Amino acid sequence: MGHSLQHQKEALHSRSDLPDRVRTAVGYAGHRRIGTGVHISGGSPLIPQDPTVSLDPVRRVGHQVEDVLRLHTDLDADARRERVLDLFELVGFTDAERRYRQYPHELSGGMRQRVLVAAAVATDPDLIVADEPTSGLDATVQKQVLDLIDSLRARSSTSIVLVTHDLGVAADRSDVIGVMQDGRLVEAGATAEILANPRHPYTQRLLASVPSRRTTRARKPAVPEVRDTVIEVSDLRKEFDDIPAVDGISFQVRQGETFSIVGESGSGKSTTARILTGLTSATSGRVSVLGTDVTGLSRREFRPLRRNVQFVYQNPYSSFDPRFSVFDVVEEPLRSFQEGRRERRGNAERVAAALEAAALPADFARRHPRELSGGQRQRVAIARALVLEPKVVLLDEPISALDVSVAAQILELLQKLQDDLGLTYVFISHDLAVVAAISDRVAVMRNGRIVEQGTADEIFSAPRDEYTIALLDAVAGRDLTTIGGPS
Repeated sequence: MGHSLQHQKEALHSRSDLPDRVRTAVGYAGHRRIGTGVHISGGSPLIPQDPTVSLDPVRRVGHQVEDVLRLHTDLDADARRERVLDLFELVGFTDAERRYRQYPHELSGGMRQRVLVAAAVATDPDLIVADEPTSGLDATVQKQVLDLIDSLRARSSTSIVLVTHDLGVAADRSDVIGVMQDGRLVEAGATAEILANPRHPYTQRLLASVPSRRTTRARKPAVPEVRDTVIEVSDLRKEFDDIPAVDGISFQVRQGETFSIVGESGSGKSTTARILTGLTSATSGRVSVLGTDVTGLSRREFRPLRRNVQFVYQNPYSSFDPRFSVFDVVEEPLRSFQEGRRERRGNAERVAAALEAAALPADFARRHPRELSGGQRQRVAIARALVLEPKVVLLDEPISALDVSVAAQILELLQKLQDDLGLTYVFISHDLAVVAAISDRVAVMRNGRIVEQGTADEIFSAPRDEYTIALLDAVAGRDLTTIGGPS
């Protein structure tokens, strides 16, 4: 990426060198004076993971990119504005003037990430650090952003350091890979060499954890069609301000199976999940859960059913009360259905059992969520969902923020719980490799409609709809996967 392969491999094992300056010997103030484009975090330009956190919500995005130019160039106000408009066109905005005036909340996730890319390349840097730049994006948007970064790299000969836990992205986009474990670089080399012949046990475990590779070793047996139908959705429609978020969808979920709903952001999959759990009412259509017509139920009327229908959220930490210990978090659903202290006497045992079911030691109950890793927090969220012994669990992007090895552990845990307890899962995700690994049947949503549904083998081996084919083509790391579909 701008240097010879041998130079890059050597750099991975040496001090971090920037042009004419040894970076490891330079303080914060020194970083701000090094070369061109050293303007974010006091060092090389950084494209951070979460643009929602990185962008100021009360300032226009054009002004925020201007800050880089104000700090590191001598351009006057008019010249800075023109430079930002040029940058917005460079990163693919078709209406740069309009985007300049917009606030972050008015842009999609992919657009916000493009704003950060514009800020990173504003001063034509020699090196850009991209820290998980696409981890929260859908497959097609992820491909667009990575294509953009690649095109900018090729155009300006800028070197890119891509920090990611997505092995598919690393396989597709890197020339050299360095594998880190516990703060140490355990293996480095040409990407093709590392992927084909990993030497270190940790690298081998990472590659073995790729969901699609796990699928090839242990494909789930099909759920018999004679099983009872626990969820039935007929011509479901949900409108917000007369705009349909869900537009006439129908599907069924059998007892003990995993039914996955996939699609890009805004496709209606999360709204569908909220209707199934009674958190949002339907505009029209019919929804039956465990034999009960819930279409017109209020949240209060849905409450008795909530014992049997639980939800696992995408970000467990944001769904926990920060004052609560792990015990309090897991016990909360129990307390909400108990009226007196007498009923709560057995809660400690039930919390311990739920934690153990989620593969956590019982003594974790004394800890606070802030003391846990991302994977451990997700296990606590699963324990909270299990403590009421539900029949149906809805999981909304439950592993999207986890490293591949931790995600594999969570998927294995979910499969074991389903086998042991007979749980029915509705799995919401934009990660097609994960969906292929865990699903019995799949529905593909676009613009509020289901464009295709069928068994996982049918969807991934012989997709019929052009949108499904486009989603499969956008999956990163096709050489690592066995996901089917035309290429």
